[in-house]
This record gives sequence, structure tokens and C-alpha cells, in this order.
Amino acid sequence: MYLEKDVARGVDGTFMWLMEEIGELAAALREGTRDEQAAEFADVLAWLTTIANVVGVDLNEAVSKKYGTGCPGCGKLMCVCSNAEKP
Repeated sequence: MYLEKDVARGVDGTFMWLMEEIGELAAALREGTRDEQAAEFADVLAWLTTIANVVGVDLNEAVSKKYGTGCPGCGKLMCVCSNAEKP
């Protein structure tokens, strides 16, 4: 939708917008309504997608490759990794 503007802004500028939206999401999670939270989740996802587009990463492909067959740690669809492990 905004690729030309996003590319002109560059990764650093776009990343700063993402960080601002993450801050707004944090505030909405603490004291916002469900609708406000949903809107902030949408904004974070949009800016994350924008950065992926700017650097040429297909986000659908990246998520599918990493998580499409389950947890990257244990390989299960329902993660059974210990709480001490990542993820």
C-alpha cells in the first residue's frame, strides 16, 4: 500500500515507527479497551510487514518456513519445550 514511501523512509525510519507502535500497543494492553488493543496489534503487524517489504523478505514465506511444521525447538504443533528454553 505504501511501498514507495516506505522504501524512501528506509529501514531505520520504518523501524522507529514500529517501535512507536509497539509502545502504543504496550499502553493499550495496560489500560486500553479491546478495540484499542486490536487497532494497535494491527498497527504493529502493518509496520512489521512494511519493514519486511522494504528489505525484500516475504513474511508469509519466512513464517511458514520457520513455524509451518511446528515449534522450531521441539518440532511439535503444540510446543512441549521446557519453560527454561526458547521459545
